Amino acid sequence: MPQLVFADYAPQVVWLAITFVALYFVLSRLALPGIARTLGERDSRLQGDLAAAEKLKAEADASLAAYQQAIAEARGKAQAELKQAAADMAAEAAKRETALTAEMNTRIKAAEASIAAAKKAAVADIRGLAGEAARQLVSRLAGGEPSAGDIASAVAAAEQESR
Repeated sequence: MPQLVFADYAPQVVWLAITFVALYFVLSRLALPGIARTLGERDSRLQGDLAAAEKLKAEADASLAAYQQAIAEARGKAQAELKQAAADMAAEAAKRETALTAEMNTRIKAAEASIAAAKKAAVADIRGLAGEAARQLVSRLAGGEPSAGDIASAVAAAEQESR
């Protein structure tokens, strides 16, 4: 192996140093600035992307907060409208119930008046029939015609006893 020949060792070190220095100058003048420029561009692009992402995140958070606020306002408005509708319906039901109660009371009074009139007519008819039956019964049994006043007083007396 030529590297282990100590007589050739000094020239190999000199050529190693020359090659290293030449490679260093070539890399530092040509390759390293391109790499540094690429890394700088990449870093600036990353910083720009991070800033844009933070800006978009802030906008998304603001949009989300506005959305949640709009939803809360809509829910509150809907609940208020539901309460108002329920109150309106309750008022309408109470109004209808009052009107129905008044109508039913009017019908009940009319029916009571009709019943009272029918009862008076029935009692008058019964008195008339009772008087006629008593007149016929007395005329058949006694053979004579009783007076209308006697028949009316006898029917009234019988009515008083039945009460």
